[in-house]
Amino acid sequence: MMKATKESQQFLNNAENCAELAERARDEPAYKRFKLMEAGWLALAREQDWLDGNLPPHRRMAS
Repeated sequence: MMKATKESQQFLNNAENCAELAERARDEPAYKRFKLMEAGWLALAREQDWLDGNLPPHRRMAS
């Protein structure tokens, strides 16, 4: 994978922060919420890398 752009790196930083918050969560609902937020930030980082031309287009699998 190529070097992350400034935007995608910020998204990755946000994802890492959410992962850390999930590990310190006091209950299951908070843990799940932070893990969902982490997944969202990771998806945004991948999308930004694709938009910046750092990743090939994603192929969708037939359902």
